Amino acid sequence: MNGYESSQPAPLPRTLLSRLPHPVVQAPMAGGASTPALAAAVSSAGGLGFLAAGYRSAEALREEIALTRTLTDAPFGVNVFTPGRPDPHAAQAAARYRDELAGEAERYGVELPPVPDWDDDAYQDKLDVLAETGVQLVSFTFGCPDPDVVARLQSAGTEIAVTVTTPEEGVTALRAGADILVVQGPEAGGHRGSFEPLGVADTGPGLLELLPAVRKAVEEDGARMPMLASGGVMDGAGLAAVLAAGAAAAQLGTAFLAAHESGAHPLHKAALTDPRWTEHGAFGSSTTVTTAFSGRAARGLVNRFVAEHGAVAPPSCYPLVHHLVAPLRRAAAARQDPDGMALWAGTGHRLARAMSAGDLVELLVTELGEASDTPYRHRSAT
Repeated sequence: MNGYESSQPAPLPRTLLSRLPHPVVQAPMAGGASTPALAAAVSSAGGLGFLAAGYRSAEALREEIALTRTLTDAPFGVNVFTPGRPDPHAAQAAARYRDELAGEAERYGVELPPVPDWDDDAYQDKLDVLAETGVQLVSFTFGCPDPDVVARLQSAGTEIAVTVTTPEEGVTALRAGADILVVQGPEAGGHRGSFEPLGVADTGPGLLELLPAVRKAVEEDGARMPMLASGGVMDGAGLAAVLAAGAAAAQLGTAFLAAHESGAHPLHKAALTDPRWTEHGAFGSSTTVTTAFSGRAARGLVNRFVAEHGAVAPPSCYPLVHHLVAPLRRAAAARQDPDGMALWAGTGHRLARAMSAGDLVELLVTELGEASDTPYRHRSAT
């Protein structure tokens, strides 16, 4: 064997991503945007839809899985929040923030709840549901599951993906036994999926730089893993770029937030393409990373709430701040006031298109072919 032959990389393991007709994955969006109808529409169109287990009870998750299976025969995934460790100072910091929000409570005519206790979002109960239902893919966000959790779900026929934001997190996921890495760049809307509460905000490499860095780190640790690229992908050109950078597929959240089947509030959908938010943003950008709504870093549109409270919001009080601010978010939505809502959005939000999710998948694939000057044919991961 000559030097050229010996240096050839080993083939990627075959996973669900390599069996998809199209390399398009709908990102899980907790809080109501991800619905069975949205997941089913994406999967039925040849992509991969996702349900979001975050903020759902275990029984509600079971019901959503069952409903999605009545809507499509195609595979779909479920995302779970990995619980972190309680911060011993979180309650005190959240109490100070509660005082800061007294004016907001008066504005919206609601009473803020007492500072809640830390909780793990019914993590074990949801793992039980997933082990029993055997969905095709389960992804984890906010941390890496323990190897025994990975093995348990894999024994039920489930592939495991872990959201990573650094090469080091990629290696940790590899060593835990994950099958797929969801590589999330700082361009992504919503919560950072990093293992630490703050994670990488506006610093660090962008997605196109992060993908090869993660790939190199896991290969140096002894393996190759399929990568699912997440962050700022809104059209076929963006899809082509991440595939060229080594991703097996792209995970799109903001692009599907505006879809007809999305459960996002109508004001949230409209705000994605509203020029007001482009003009409102700091540093020439209409989005920023803030902890104001949840106590964990998340990218969203800059509105009044973010502008007034972002600088004083505690940086690592998730999920205490999430539960504390929830009544304010609901009241703002009921009053049709987007300045008090969490308007999660990625950096490419101005390219969002309101259409059915299935049509969007087909349009993305068409644009992908145009971007590469040839009709796209989904490549094998072997």
